[in-house]
Amino acid sequence: MTTLGDMAMYDIAEAKKRLPELIDRGLKGEHVVITRDGKPVVELKPLRKPPRRVTAEDLDWLAARRIPRLSRTQDAGTLVSRMRDKEER
Repeated sequence: MTTLGDMAMYDIAEAKKRLPELIDRGLKGEHVVITRDGKPVVELKPLRKPPRRVTAEDLDWLAARRIPRLSRTQDAGTLVSRMRDKEER
């Protein structure tokens, strides 16, 4: 093992021997880097949690806050200009 700042670096052979330990360290937030020929190639870190499923309550919340549909003659630029003009008053 070598260190660079707050990063612990392990060559592939050592990482193979200690993989479960290194995974646990990565999950705890430590910077664990695996090197090949002395060069960093992989960092072990936790995956982000997947997004939660959309619920009926989420859809109801969105429906209650939905902006009315633009008319067919009004484009987004016109809408933004009108909103800006109202704020300036």
